Amino acid sequence: MNLLVLKAGKCCSVFHMLHVSRHRVGGRHFSVSCCLHLKAPPRNNRKATVDIPGLERVTYAERLHFVPGLAKATFPQWSRGWRDPHRYSGPEYEGLPPRAEKPCFVFNQRTSALEGTRQAAWLTKSIVRQGLPPQVLALAEDAANQIEDQDERVQHAIQHARFWDSTERKPPRERFCPVLLRNLLHLCGTLQVRLPTLGRRMLAEKYSLAACWTRGGDLFQVRGQNGLLLNSMSAVPVVAGKEELLSTEGEELETFYPIAPTIDLQVTHAYKQKNDTGFQDGYPYPHAHTLYILECGEGPKLKEEQVHAKMIMFAFGNALAHAHALYGTQPQVLEWPVMVQSVATNGRTFSFVMFQLNTTDLDSDTGVKNLVWMDADQPLYEYAKIRPVVKKKVIQVPAGLAGYQPDTFKKFLALYLHGAA
Repeated sequence: MNLLVLKAGKCCSVFHMLHVSRHRVGGRHFSVSCCLHLKAPPRNNRKATVDIPGLERVTYAERLHFVPGLAKATFPQWSRGWRDPHRYSGPEYEGLPPRAEKPCFVFNQRTSALEGTRQAAWLTKSIVRQGLPPQVLALAEDAANQIEDQDERVQHAIQHARFWDSTERKPPRERFCPVLLRNLLHLCGTLQVRLPTLGRRMLAEKYSLAACWTRGGDLFQVRGQNGLLLNSMSAVPVVAGKEELLSTEGEELETFYPIAPTIDLQVTHAYKQKNDTGFQDGYPYPHAHTLYILECGEGPKLKEEQVHAKMIMFAFGNALAHAHALYGTQPQVLEWPVMVQSVATNGRTFSFVMFQLNTTDLDSDTGVKNLVWMDADQPLYEYAKIRPVVKKKVIQVPAGLAGYQPDTFKKFLALYLHGAA
């Protein structure tokens, strides 16, 4: 009997605790935050100040401290005289540039073009040809232009980027991809002893590009930061001669109707028609040589076709901005075409693009067209594993570097040596 009473008493106490806790949901607990306790912080309802004409508000501005009964002082906004990115406020709506009636379609580094290479070729009025020109590939085949113990040193560069540069079990792509590119560029730079003209170049990072043109009655822009640019004191030699340029008049551009060529481009009505190479006048390395694009950042991951479109568009943007600086913004067939190269990598595969800007008259589909040579998705190696991949006690992929492709580095070297021999 006593046991039953005890159990009943325990049940009553438990019920009382549940009942009390149920009605104390809003109680203050210092061990948890308000977001976990389902209680929102109090709202800060600021009262609007009312200005009465003819009456002067009495504030505590002169006393330099808070005084009860006096109004809060208002001071004019202090200007530092320089742009502080941590304390920057956007312009007022009245101070924005006037809204243009004609929209502008912008291609930037985050643009994911749906049609990939075909869309980029139409936007730049270009004819795409597969494979690199043979006269460029012959540069790396020449024994005088090869590095001593070339294949062994390239493999060491890959192993340094994948294995030795980090202590992590599986280094992320954002870690080893830039290291691999720098290692390969350092290897190519060792040929400066034989080719002194390689010393007349400079790498530029985080430069901002802007190029504007008209195509099919619409206004387009390529702008923004786009990669690591190798600049040179001298222009890159042209690949196609005048006869090949004139033969492009009879070739037709590939279309992708009914999809609009402006798909996936940013549309804006507030813009400036600006052409800027990203460098000041008098820069000793004015000619863009090769643009290196790394697909390993925090931005959206692009597919292979979209990466190829990005390479073509930014190579075209560098060439067009330089052509406008040399010949003006008037549409014309260039007397001396502008050549810009591009290389993109994700740490394992490499894509190569050579863009030759022959004309800035891009509005119509007729006349001389620009030329693009592309060799895409060439693997430098197959696997690079710190530990072997074992399935059912059988080693599927051994540890270390496997499947090295020497021809891929030869193409990388050929583009680097173009214009130096």
